[in-house]
Amino acid sequence: MKLWKQKATLNQWVEQFTTGQDRELDLKLATYDILGSIAHSKMLAKVGLLTEAEQQQLHQALIRLYKKAEKGELIIEPGIEDIHSQVEFLLTEELGDVGKKIHSGRSRNDQVLLDLRLFFRAEIKEVVEETKALFDLLQKLSEQYKEDLMPGYTHMQLAMVSSFGLWFGAYAESLVEDLRLMESVYRIINQNPLGSAAGYGNSFPLDRTMTTELLGFDNLSYNVVHAQMGRGKTELQLAFGLASIAQTLGKFGMDVVLYLNQNFDFIRFPDEITTGSSIMPHKKNPDLFELVRARCNHIQSVPAQISSTMINLPMGYHRDFQLLKEIIFPAIEHLKDSLGILQYALEKVEIKKDLLKADKYKYLFSVEEVNKEVLKGLPFRDAYHKLSASIEAGTFDPERSIHHTHEGSIGNLGTEEIKQKMRAVLKDFDFESVKKKERALLGR
Repeated sequence: MKLWKQKATLNQWVEQFTTGQDRELDLKLATYDILGSIAHSKMLAKVGLLTEAEQQQLHQALIRLYKKAEKGELIIEPGIEDIHSQVEFLLTEELGDVGKKIHSGRSRNDQVLLDLRLFFRAEIKEVVEETKALFDLLQKLSEQYKEDLMPGYTHMQLAMVSSFGLWFGAYAESLVEDLRLMESVYRIINQNPLGSAAGYGNSFPLDRTMTTELLGFDNLSYNVVHAQMGRGKTELQLAFGLASIAQTLGKFGMDVVLYLNQNFDFIRFPDEITTGSSIMPHKKNPDLFELVRARCNHIQSVPAQISSTMINLPMGYHRDFQLLKEIIFPAIEHLKDSLGILQYALEKVEIKKDLLKADKYKYLFSVEEVNKEVLKGLPFRDAYHKLSASIEAGTFDPERSIHHTHEGSIGNLGTEEIKQKMRAVLKDFDFESVKKKERALLGR
């Protein structure tokens, strides 16, 4: 069934080409499409486009469909174009003319805008929760290994003394910033486009503020043209949020690949985490972390993919937007998978103790020795030249100890302060109020 069905029959090849993966991907939107329809039906009753009895019939039928979709039992039947058409078809099949009234005051254009924003809102919640779980683990490891020193690098050359506490903690704090960006994305997404119809509003006396409140949106996309312009831009903004987290994870994955290498030999994982070689019995390959790196590299390209799909499109709806689902949906799944698998692996990480006792690492302490001379009263540049001469003469023999006290240094990681930053970010999402609104709509 096609909502736009005219007398002419569409060529089957054309239909397959234009539908693409939409029917498959639309199933991810099923519960959100139904949730939006529940709110829409309540609003239609308020403005007189449905009687209370009709609204109750629709409400009960939609609740039944929601439960079915929740269990994964709702399908898009052959010949039906998308989830919007499927839901309306089932309502009409059960309720007759009452089912046909559900589409009053909206278009599939604002339906899909709404469905995507509800879907993205829920997916952001999952991403945030997974990111917080990884953050907690990194903070735990940072504290656990704060006394264990490791080399720090610049230009991939031995540079200064670092610690495993600094390493793990750095990525934890980076995730805080990633979620701050995602929180901004969430605020942009969490605005109601329903009622914009095909992008120009309509003559029905709709109450768009009512559906905004029912669905738990922060605000309304007021200008109907602007609401429609959100298609594509919404996906782009979400892609930047995903890419930010992916950049952190990908860099961490690269670190792990390096540090597992025998020439570094900083960390180890049990055999269940690494893979083997078909011909080299000694090999333990970091495939898991290489794939995290690759997936996160792909995610970082998603904003460019979305931008290239939308380049030079004028205002209004275009079928090009359909392809955005094929780009952004997998990116969300890959990021959640990467967050989850890193948590699993890092629970089993083992670090190498007393790394810096090896003679090759003695030059890491050169800055420490310079600073000691400065603390004795020698000007910094003179102290620098004094230690340089010692290194060149081969007489450099440092005391391998450090004493860093400033905020965020080896001896003062700022773990609690970083946790406070994370708590402040998470508070701003306010997922609980959305959950309450959705439960109220569903009568739960």
